Amino acid sequence: MVFSSLTFIYYFLPILILLYYGTKSPAVRNTVLIVGSLFFYGWGEPIWISLMVISAIVDYTNGRLIERYRTTWIRHAALIASIVINLSFLGFFKYWGFIIENINFIFGLSLEVQQLSLPIGISFYTFQTLSYTFDVYRGHAKVQNSFMKFLMFVTLFPQLVAGPIVRYVDIAAQIDHRRENFKQFSEGVTRFCTGMAKKVVIANTAGELSALFLEGKFETLTVVGAWTGILLYAFQIYFDFSGYSDMAIGLGKMFGFDFKENFNVPYISKSAGEFWRRWHMSLGSFFRDYVYIPLGGNRKRMLRNVLVVWFLTGLWHGASWNFILWGMYYGLLIFLERKLYGRFLEKLPALFQHLYLIVAVLVGWVFFYYTDLSVGIQYLGIMFGVGGALFIDAVTSIHLSQNMLFICFAAILSTPFLKGIAARSIGTFKVDLHVIWNVALLLLSTILLVGQSYNPFLYFRF
Repeated sequence: MVFSSLTFIYYFLPILILLYYGTKSPAVRNTVLIVGSLFFYGWGEPIWISLMVISAIVDYTNGRLIERYRTTWIRHAALIASIVINLSFLGFFKYWGFIIENINFIFGLSLEVQQLSLPIGISFYTFQTLSYTFDVYRGHAKVQNSFMKFLMFVTLFPQLVAGPIVRYVDIAAQIDHRRENFKQFSEGVTRFCTGMAKKVVIANTAGELSALFLEGKFETLTVVGAWTGILLYAFQIYFDFSGYSDMAIGLGKMFGFDFKENFNVPYISKSAGEFWRRWHMSLGSFFRDYVYIPLGGNRKRMLRNVLVVWFLTGLWHGASWNFILWGMYYGLLIFLERKLYGRFLEKLPALFQHLYLIVAVLVGWVFFYYTDLSVGIQYLGIMFGVGGALFIDAVTSIHLSQNMLFICFAAILSTPFLKGIAARSIGTFKVDLHVIWNVALLLLSTILLVGQSYNPFLYFRF
């Protein structure tokens, strides 16, 4: 089940809200959330509910052991057990086929590669439960003595399948003492409807348009067409993932939780480092706090630390060399900005800094999109005119003229410009326009969902 489905919007969510607010008991509300979350998670693949519950049991138990035996070797053993078990689950389901493929290639073997079904959300809830164990070990979080409350943290459906990565320390107090109110619920509805429109109206449209270039015949692809295709994909993945994060944050508010932001208009950045401080912020902060800083951060062996983090960042996104290359590409860019040309970049006019970032990001999205590296390199060659590719032709011109309004609209929505205008405008009216806004977005999204067959969430496969 996905948020941008009619089943979720008109059946699952209303029923869950009625059951949740039909009681005033915090314990019963927690139970409703747990049961509802497990139902949501098991909608398509109920067998993997057991894996998530096992993961919760593992880290709940290890957290208790760390707290109880804080001055003995058992504390260290519990942390190691948590790391090994969780990463073993993730490695087996997500990377086993990738490992066998590479063994076959290196040693010339023909071992059978069995593609396993990837449990939805395993990349996210694995990191969430690991962060809990780490924080209890380091004394940054109090241990949760109630397994049911810990299970609610692990299974909480808004952020379960595609983030943001919610750390236990960020919602520990809300698990025990959250106070739901109408204002917060209303803000949640607005955030959810806005995120859904970003996904259904912008991301889905951009995805269908980008496929015309990215999946077409390269023999007829022009330079302008190649840049247009990857630009549209950049819009798709941003509005898809940030829209999902908006919906997750909005749903959290409806049930009394405040999740941290996951995006902060990343395409207005002026450097790769700034881009990753604004894009998928929960993942970036996870690797910073649990990998980069423990390795030594900026203090020692910075290049090694940066490359390790970005190797893991790429690998986290998928079991394929293109994701690893994509991660290492950003790691190298960020290192070079810090050590080589960052000061020069800062002296350039802001426009040139933005152009540098946009070109760097679009090149990166090519690595990200094509799992076949040879195809991705061929596409990059066309973008830069290698092989005699035409700069533009009549077909590309027609596509551009037909979709220029959408491209401009998506570009503007990628900045804080319209958001600032809307905030100021709504404040000038005596009536609350949020209701009108929410109803309009809900109706528009519903109409499009009824007629659309293309409605994937890209980050579900990561």
